[in-house]
Amino acid sequence: MSEPAETPGRLEPRCGVVEYGADATPSAPCGEPGDPLGASAGLVLCRRHLLLAHEAVVGEVGVTDPLPSPCIACGSRLGVRYATGWLCAVCEWRHGEIPDDDVGPVRVDVVYYLASRGLVKIGTSSNPRARLAQIAHDELLAFERGGRALEQRRHREFAACRAGREWFERDPALLAHIEALRADRVDPWELHTRWRSEALALRS
Repeated sequence: MSEPAETPGRLEPRCGVVEYGADATPSAPCGEPGDPLGASAGLVLCRRHLLLAHEAVVGEVGVTDPLPSPCIACGSRLGVRYATGWLCAVCEWRHGEIPDDDVGPVRVDVVYYLASRGLVKIGTSSNPRARLAQIAHDELLAFERGGRALEQRRHREFAACRAGREWFERDPALLAHIEALRADRVDPWELHTRWRSEALALRS
């Protein structure tokens, strides 16, 4: 099939890429017609060179796509595809790798904020699912990554509204702090899963 004729008086954009051989000798400019897809981005590249450029970029920065199967570390279904393989988009665990048997359980301490009958409980646990199952509450408001030291710091910080032991009145300063922890609108349990998977990835 012959190429479409060029409009009289107007030259069709041509790819000007110069390739270099093994001896660093430059070739003549490509000269193939510019691909419309490249033109939409302001690039004058033929289809072949456009695809080569795309592959180079993908190999460096990756492309976000659904994982072939959920991440074994955090359960996420979203990944980043590189030329060398897949990484989980949430915790960066390399897709397909199995944690070593000797890695052991991952410990992630959190400070939790629970709402119950108009009060807020500030506590800490390294196993929040089990701990929160033992506490009567209306809502899990937020998690904050940290252990006993952070919990005690928060108790001192909001001491003015303390209602007894780990329970606090819904003071504006405390509510503002909780709102800041919830600013990204991520479910607290999803956030906890991310922290655990990140810790697992660092250990492995």
